[in-house]
Amino acid sequence: MDRHIGARGGLVVPPAALQSIVSVIFLTFVPVYDRALVPLARRFTGHPAGITTLQRVGVGMAMSCLTMAVAALVEAKRLRAASDAGLIDRPDATVPMGVWWLVPQYALVGLSKVFGIIGLDEFFYDQVPDDLRSVGLAMSLSVRGVGSYASGVLVSAIDCATRSGGESWFSDNLNRAHLDYFYWILAALAALEVAVFVYIAKRYV
Repeated sequence: MDRHIGARGGLVVPPAALQSIVSVIFLTFVPVYDRALVPLARRFTGHPAGITTLQRVGVGMAMSCLTMAVAALVEAKRLRAASDAGLIDRPDATVPMGVWWLVPQYALVGLSKVFGIIGLDEFFYDQVPDDLRSVGLAMSLSVRGVGSYASGVLVSAIDCATRSGGESWFSDNLNRAHLDYFYWILAALAALEVAVFVYIAKRYV
């Protein structure tokens, strides 16, 4: 993708710099959530925190689903741009599509963390006895760790399944890969997780 800011020959955005968008959004919206969204939500719900910790986690999970859908649409557009420019077999060539198309999905990741990660930390902190607060934090971190291992297993399984049928979805040539299909699978799994979470959360005492 075209990573130039302004005219050609100007500043080039390093790929890793996009990850900083997540941190910037996270650090920006945590105080916005506490100072603006909580008082606003409190008017409608009457809850001291605006919404419950489970509702906050649920919003974060729903945003994760939206993030994957946006990522799939952007990747599909990138593949079309590469095809239209005749760059399918030229993975080192720059696809005529601005890198700023990636900003929305990174911003959504940051927002999902504001709700999901902090909500999860608050939930475990609030639900364990006072003497076991450190265990609550460890449980929250363990959930993320399990998620990381599960994502690795999923990537390996999909890579094996698609490679046996021809070109892997994770091909070294990204113009022949199908990360868009992978993102749609993640979006579907995230939607299923939200449905299961809502079902269980409604019955949680």
